Amino acid sequence: MRQLSEYINNDFKPFSINESVTEIQDFFADINYSHFPVMDGEVYLGCISAVDIETFERQKHISDYRYALEGFFVRTIMSWLDVLEVFARSNATIVPILDETNKYVGYYEITDVIKFLNETPFLKETGGIIIVEKPIADYSMSQITQIVESNNGKLLGVFVSEATAEKVQVTVKTTLGGINEIIQSFRRYNYEIISEHHEDDYMNTLKERSEYLDKYLNI
Repeated sequence: MRQLSEYINNDFKPFSINESVTEIQDFFADINYSHFPVMDGEVYLGCISAVDIETFERQKHISDYRYALEGFFVRTIMSWLDVLEVFARSNATIVPILDETNKYVGYYEITDVIKFLNETPFLKETGGIIIVEKPIADYSMSQITQIVESNNGKLLGVFVSEATAEKVQVTVKTTLGGINEIIQSFRRYNYEIISEHHEDDYMNTLKERSEYLDKYLNI
């Protein structure tokens, strides 16, 4: 699997703080980015938004609108999950990258990060998805792992997909095989199964009994 750092992009140079508004507007007209980085010499100042630049006076320079720069960025050492979080928080299609000395090294595009994500076992490998729910004070990631592995399953990924003050939902991806046994084990440990599964013997039995009762009552 490729490293995320292999997706560092330098197709376009950052804007200079002295760049004219006209030049930047023309750039965004040709390139479909939501933001792009602005530098003062070798110092990263922040990103200018394609939406904001449309409201600026064309005869001015970006230095006249320094207050509008958005200071988000990622580090070269950050994991893909942390990078994805910055994309989500900034609502951007590109994110600048700085090294440990704050030197600008390039930028990530969201399409490349999604490609990288698609190569991870969590998405690439064939498996089953189970979504479970439990009171937030009672759930345990180690217990979830133990439930899967004690039923001869192997985890491909697990993460908290939703949480409130009372409950937490956890999405689990496992290798195929033994899905029903895993589901029933989760129930024994008082996890509610949120996702639907053809392999779920318990729910299938309830459905059959319900259909039988409906048929009986309609006689």
